[in-house]
Amino acid sequence: MDSIRTLVILGASGDLTSRLLLPGLGTLLSTFPERRVEVVGTARDDAPEWPATVADAFASVGAEGPAVEHARETARWVRCDVTDASDLRALLDDVAGPVCLYFALPPAVTAAACEVMAGLDLPEDLVLALEKPVGTDLASARELNRLVGRLVPEERTFRVDHFLGMPAVLDLVGLRFANRMLEPLLNREHVESVEIVFDETLGLEGRAQFYDATGALRDMVQSHLLQVMALLLMEPPASFDQAEIPVLTGHVLRATKPWGGDPALTAVRGRYTAGHVGGKDLPDYTAEEGVDPGRGTETFAQVTLEVDTWRWNGVPVTLRSGKAIGSPRQEVVVTFRRPPHAYAQFPHGGEVAPNVLRLGLEEERLGLELNVGGPFDSRGMSRLTLSSGTAEPGLSAYGSVLRGVLDGDPAFSVRGDAAEQGWRIVEEVLAAFDDGRVPLQEYPAGSDGPVPGGA
Repeated sequence: MDSIRTLVILGASGDLTSRLLLPGLGTLLSTFPERRVEVVGTARDDAPEWPATVADAFASVGAEGPAVEHARETARWVRCDVTDASDLRALLDDVAGPVCLYFALPPAVTAAACEVMAGLDLPEDLVLALEKPVGTDLASARELNRLVGRLVPEERTFRVDHFLGMPAVLDLVGLRFANRMLEPLLNREHVESVEIVFDETLGLEGRAQFYDATGALRDMVQSHLLQVMALLLMEPPASFDQAEIPVLTGHVLRATKPWGGDPALTAVRGRYTAGHVGGKDLPDYTAEEGVDPGRGTETFAQVTLEVDTWRWNGVPVTLRSGKAIGSPRQEVVVTFRRPPHAYAQFPHGGEVAPNVLRLGLEEERLGLELNVGGPFDSRGMSRLTLSSGTAEPGLSAYGSVLRGVLDGDPAFSVRGDAAEQGWRIVEEVLAAFDDGRVPLQEYPAGSDGPVPGGA
């Protein structure tokens, strides 16, 4: 497939476009100055300031070069209601192909637009990119996948998860498969537990309309952390391409189930109350503008899962994300089993700390915790951490996402069945939330979150 010539952003007046999509495109065009892409913004209203919006977004990441200049000079706006057949037909007739329609829209609007598109003659080289979430539950995800499948084949469908474009997450691939000393240890024989954590100091930040209807479990665990888990725990691929990666990550998700068969055994949910975090005071979540207290929306979710495969059976995998956390962690943590033999000469009856591998998600830093010394060392047993940062990434997460979209390479996008499996897993946990088996705990903003097992 030829590289995309025209990127059409549906719903381009939203915050996602100016804050993430366009800056990400800027990093891509700076890194690959030979590219030529026209950026068309659309929404139901006029936006005469669109060229300035594009220019400002590029400037925010210091993007420059001939590809950036071309995109800035050719940026234009088309007024379009994506649920109106005549508007969509006129839009598609007005753009040069190959073209990508990027749905920066809520799932319901995306589904409505796809219904309308089913009645149109579409370009043969059309590519569709769908921003998360894919649906709002398992049934709607299946229906959206069905609608999209009527329009374009799976290889020209990109379900976007920008976490899969994060430099640190892409590091996982090289970390696992380019190090002979590490890959043989990543299995149930050597790994005691896995954690994937993405806490934030931020509160709602004006996103109540979206967040209060979504919550931490759907917003972070379903949309992001499950996909990171699948990439971390997949089997070694024969090649790093769209034929291998989506299949192997989908296999992990199909094998995933709640730890112990019941999400209520390990799941934790919470909601922040007033406190001080990140240098400012936050009110109770329920006092935030636009929040409906009766919904019982969680701002913290933690669940422990098991990937029931030959490689990972019996290893607990904990996914966690919370808002308004005082000392947030954003990392992947692999804790290895302790040595199989206990030496009486070691301190504490031979019990030594396990080795731990840490990879920072936001701050790209790799750490490996080891034990040194011993009974004949005057210092005794001590802990040593080998730590290193990584090279500065050329592309932002959305830059990597758009590179795959524009080049027609869906290796690190979410396949349709994987999106459905994510909802299957999460709906088991949501059922335990809804029937009260997992109580909604409160935690002060600026704390470490709710206490597992607390009431």
